[in-house]
Amino acid sequence: MKAVIVLLLASLPVQAGLAEVTAIRGARIHTGLGSEVIENGTVLVRDGVIEAVGVDVPVPAGARLIEAEGKQVTPGLVDGYGRLGVEEVSGESTSVDATHTGLPYSAAFDLAPAVNPHSVRIQVNRSEGITAGVLAPGVRGDGKVMGPVFAGQAALLHLLPGDRAATQPGIGVVFPFGTAGAGLSGGSRAAAILRLREALADARDYRDNRRAFERGERRGYALTRLDLEALLPVLDGRIPLLVEANREADLRTIVEVAQSEGIRVVIVGGAEAWRAADLLARENVPVIVDALANLPENFDALDATLANAARLERAGVKVAFATSDRTNPRNVRQLAGNAVRHGMSHPAAVAAITTVPLAALVGAGTPLGLQPGARADLVIWDGDPLEVTTLPTEVFLSGVPVGTSSRQTLLRDRYRQLGAQPPAYRGR
Repeated sequence: MKAVIVLLLASLPVQAGLAEVTAIRGARIHTGLGSEVIENGTVLVRDGVIEAVGVDVPVPAGARLIEAEGKQVTPGLVDGYGRLGVEEVSGESTSVDATHTGLPYSAAFDLAPAVNPHSVRIQVNRSEGITAGVLAPGVRGDGKVMGPVFAGQAALLHLLPGDRAATQPGIGVVFPFGTAGAGLSGGSRAAAILRLREALADARDYRDNRRAFERGERRGYALTRLDLEALLPVLDGRIPLLVEANREADLRTIVEVAQSEGIRVVIVGGAEAWRAADLLARENVPVIVDALANLPENFDALDATLANAARLERAGVKVAFATSDRTNPRNVRQLAGNAVRHGMSHPAAVAAITTVPLAALVGAGTPLGLQPGARADLVIWDGDPLEVTTLPTEVFLSGVPVGTSSRQTLLRDRYRQLGAQPPAYRGR
């Protein structure tokens, strides 16, 4: 996995004509590593990679110097579970590539080829600090007809401008559980787990007897060959199974399955995860939550609470955030800020929207956050990054400034002053 990440980062060019060395000096630095902030610090970037972070870091001669007194710096924000670039307008089916129904494939369904790098949503979210996003596939079922076992493969999108957006496919396989998963499996959670175990058993048999399968000497499998291939990295522990579940009992069930099958899992949703926090911490299971989920919207979330993230942090669970609105992840800062208001530490909340999603899904084999060796995706803010009134002053991807303007900011500026409006908009 480390080799894959290194190759991906190496494939992202630094824009020609810009200084190879950039120093951001005098800022309040949030490293995204769960540690306390660095006051009056400096971030030094060379060739798109962070070279040094700290106080009194020497600035090389000829470096591009950004004086950032009174400002704050974070790693680029990460959409922990969304659909940037694969869903433009949810109500217009022709612009939605994130969900499917009735396919013969499940685990093999891969969103990466469907990414539109020119999506307006990418530009708007990047201008507010989102530099990467986890693309999560979905599957639709009616609870009456058996649906796929898996929704498909998640991908990681780096929000480079223009047609340079880079997508890393196959970072996890999504397994809908809880009420949704039951609806895809005849109406019962027990059936969903049975089908999951059958799929993993088939994939394991396929892996161990591939030549016999190719000769037609194996039993029939519940999944297609492409699905079985897609599950092999899950069996080998290279990628996690992303389990969409909220109810405490479901979380305990899926941890038991992970233990017996020898696979890694990441919980997505986790409205009642605080009730199983000790188990999740002990088994090192990360949780991607919506920190604003506090209503008993259904029988899967009767014990949802705004204190969920704080309680998980205190238990030692790695927490990441994703909004319920999967196409507008820029609002994830509001989730983090509310989590702090309800007991989560500020450093952990920053990590939850920067480094934790990446560490949970693509592993910690490469440096993340603001530390030497990490890719220089970072944001300079005009205030506390967890305050909704704070905005970026500069956004960098691989050390290259990508701007903070978008279609929305251009429209705002155009019509901010009455005199700037065309005649049709002026009073007569």
